[in-house]
Amino acid sequence: MPRFIKSISKKAGTAPGTLIHIGERKSDRAKITLIEYGADRADRRVISSLEEIETPSHPSQMIRWINVDGLHDTSLIEAIGKRFDIHPLTLEDIVNAGQRPKAEDFDTYIYAVIKMLHYQGEGAVITSEQVSLIIRDGLLISFQEQEGDIFDPIRERIEKGSGRIRHSGSDYLAYCLIDTVVDHYYQILETFGEELELLEEALIENPKPEILHRVHELKRETIYLRKQIWPLRETINNLSRNESKFISEPTRLFMRDIHDHTVQVIEIIESYRDILTGLIDLYMSGISNKMNEVMKVLTIIATIFIPVTFVAGVYGMNFKYMPELDWPWGYAGAWGVMVCIAVVMVFYFKKKNWW
Repeated sequence: MPRFIKSISKKAGTAPGTLIHIGERKSDRAKITLIEYGADRADRRVISSLEEIETPSHPSQMIRWINVDGLHDTSLIEAIGKRFDIHPLTLEDIVNAGQRPKAEDFDTYIYAVIKMLHYQGEGAVITSEQVSLIIRDGLLISFQEQEGDIFDPIRERIEKGSGRIRHSGSDYLAYCLIDTVVDHYYQILETFGEELELLEEALIENPKPEILHRVHELKRETIYLRKQIWPLRETINNLSRNESKFISEPTRLFMRDIHDHTVQVIEIIESYRDILTGLIDLYMSGISNKMNEVMKVLTIIATIFIPVTFVAGVYGMNFKYMPELDWPWGYAGAWGVMVCIAVVMVFYFKKKNWW
């Protein structure tokens, strides 16, 4: 399926709120992981049924993080929506992997969409995975397309009780997830920048069509990066300025820090686009210089042979009465003149640094 345009034709004619998975199926079956933690303890387990999730009597005392891997199981997504009173339109957006990053404030929760990126595979292609977050008092529900993510450091912090995460609410947990995703952007851009430096060196040494092809691929990747990250700036800005009761004032301060990082990431992407445009110009300039060097050598050779051709043409005329034709050393003399002319011209070109 194309990365730039997700197919939504199978939704045509359906009622709003109809759950139809749109996107690539990246997992065989859905998996639900529950992490419950407080200031004194933390528990993590994989559950097979929503009935295993108990509703705490005091949500402020224990934080629950429910992570769902696999968006293709629409029946499970629908069951989660009924259990936690999630609007059908939100559920429809969750199963549509082509959503742009955004944040929506509802009466009972905040819904946020972010893009988790990976830079791997053959040709170092950037892949995207949609992560949806439902933020409520004492509860965070995250939806991912497949199992495996970059959130293991957060899980370790919860289990070890390091930092302030065990003493904060679900809004701070949401901040940690978004911050981890944005920090991972820097790792991708660092790898991206290293490849740009290698391509620039290769273009300076020996411009080849294969290098130009890779430059065009990377330029397409920057367009994809911009598409996935650019809307996140507005999303984080909404979360940091949101007056919802589900985000505390201290967490808003952390959200503003993410906003600054997001702006910096976007600026880096824009600079990479300019560098790639410069690399294309560098390739064209290198090819032009290479062609000029070839033409320079050919021109010098042709220039050397112009007087030599003149001498050979003169003595190639079929006239009977030419004084030099009767000389015993006429043939050798003609060769000597032509060689001397060529040698003198070569030395002259060397002195002028034309060759």
